[in-house]
Amino acid sequence: MSKIVVLDPLASDGLKLMDEAGLEYEVRTGLSGEELRQTLTEFDGAICRSGVKITAEALEGNKRLRAIARAGVGVDNIDLKAATRAGIVVMNTPGGNTVSTAEQTFALMLSLSRNTCVANQSLIEGRWDRKKFTGRQLGGKTLGIVGMGRVGQTVAKFAKAFDMKIVAFDPYLPPARAQELDVTLYETVAEMLPIVDYLTVHTPLTDATRNLIGEKEIDALKDGACLINCARGGIYNMDALRKGLESGKLGGVALDVYPEEPCTDSPLFGMPHVVCTPHLGASTTEAQMNVALEAVELLVDYLKNGVIRQAVNFSSLDPKTLAELRGALDLAYRLGLFGQQVAPGAVSSCKIKYRGDIAKKNTSLVTSAFCAGFLTAVLSEDISVVSAVPMMQERGLKVVEDKSGESSDFNSIIGVELETDKGTLTYSGAIFGATMPRLITYKGLRLDSQFDGSLLLTVHQDQPGVVAALGAATAKAGLNIAQMAMGRNLHAPNGLAVSVLSIDGDIPAELLEDVKSIPQIENAQAVKLPLNGEYPYWMN
Repeated sequence: MSKIVVLDPLASDGLKLMDEAGLEYEVRTGLSGEELRQTLTEFDGAICRSGVKITAEALEGNKRLRAIARAGVGVDNIDLKAATRAGIVVMNTPGGNTVSTAEQTFALMLSLSRNTCVANQSLIEGRWDRKKFTGRQLGGKTLGIVGMGRVGQTVAKFAKAFDMKIVAFDPYLPPARAQELDVTLYETVAEMLPIVDYLTVHTPLTDATRNLIGEKEIDALKDGACLINCARGGIYNMDALRKGLESGKLGGVALDVYPEEPCTDSPLFGMPHVVCTPHLGASTTEAQMNVALEAVELLVDYLKNGVIRQAVNFSSLDPKTLAELRGALDLAYRLGLFGQQVAPGAVSSCKIKYRGDIAKKNTSLVTSAFCAGFLTAVLSEDISVVSAVPMMQERGLKVVEDKSGESSDFNSIIGVELETDKGTLTYSGAIFGATMPRLITYKGLRLDSQFDGSLLLTVHQDQPGVVAALGAATAKAGLNIAQMAMGRNLHAPNGLAVSVLSIDGDIPAELLEDVKSIPQIENAQAVKLPLNGEYPYWMN
């Protein structure tokens, strides 16, 4: 019989469901260090929330644990790479607390707007200060939302009921879906900051979102703007929030999450126009029941029937299939990373074109690998091949396959067609040998380029002097060109051409600007890809 350990407090409905399923379980909360490591070696499955930290050290040497179910959406307290290396499936429950988190966002927004907390305290202290607590209504105000996933979209729906105007930033939300939600999309966070009265964030904490709002961003806000965070601590810079409040630039700050939790001491606590709660976003009876039941159901399905659902680090790839598709998965992942970095605008649909032998194989897995790369390029965190397609669909992005067994020049080709609000972008790749991914076309122009590391991509007029100018610019930056690939229309000399320079080291912004200033250059972009032989964790 499988044994399960419950590492964080879990709703009684979840415990009851395990009893009904005939599972043996123990509740051991508050564990860390060696005690946690030893405990995990005694069980087949584990259920946790956000309290326990399941690190690589906690999983070291574990030969028994088969699955971890996170009762909630965020898995930043679990080392996914270590779990994957140990063969441990990690599953989450992304839908169970969506409404509760969105409601908490509005509870904090309303508390700020109507001075609810301080007004309540004044009555407790025997004062009747009506004039002191004059607030402002939400109706007619502009709400900025960063991140339009499940929670962000639910917040947007609530905001419409309050007659608010909604602007948003989400690189994956197609314009058509934004129109359905009556949301105005912006290409960057910075562009929408000057017009918002309230700003709320609903994204994971990644390298891209850490300190997303700092002093510079707060300075760009209109005077009196209010900031709300029910997502992850660290997205707002805490010191910048304090300075914004002290200067009067910010009209209010409401936080439910903090860079380090539990948090009982912060310079923001007790400041005027601040409302803080101890991570209550998912703390409703309904949300806790939903995520507890779902987490238990995931474990039961896996431990009893071998069914993997909502895994964030594992696919159903068996070793034989993985070996057979490794080259295609690697290429597709890179094509996704590449496409998100070079797309000319907001992408609304992705068509993946399979030509040759690859079209005869299980391309759904390869398409998932493309989507994982596409999402990873912006979120700056490894997206699982399992969760990638649902995450794309959640944001209204269409993913279409187009297959043909015919291929003129290569055994297998994977082509991509991205529809954006600024036009269509096409490009394709192939595998040379067994493990050498190459970029073979871009915007219909044929080339043969390395497809790893730092790449400087240019579209330019096919005229003399371009190669020399590119060499001079990279030399000025002190960077070496490892390889250079050129492509042009053989039937229309002196037309458009494309070049891809493989650069040793990162490409600085100064180099990009110098290249863009070359008269023949129409566009230049820096692309970052894994080195050849480096794979996402789900391929290992």
